[in-house]
Amino acid sequence: MKVGDRVRVTKSVVVYHYPKSKNQPLDLKGMEGEIIDIVTNWQGRPVSANLPIVVKFEKNFKAHFREDEVEVI
Repeated sequence: MKVGDRVRVTKSVVVYHYPKSKNQPLDLKGMEGEIIDIVTNWQGRPVSANLPIVVKFEKNFKAHFREDEVEVI
């Protein structure tokens, strides 16, 4: 996986920060988006992020995932 790849969420991931339904649970399984970042360093130092893959779904909605939660399409 690399920045710019289109991906689909393959596992059930529930979030509460979806802009159209704030504070309501939303399962992202099956949604498609684009990888905009893979977090490997922060302020110039290497990090081991728990959820390193940042996926953008809509104009103002993005979420972080593990590598096994998304697949390239």
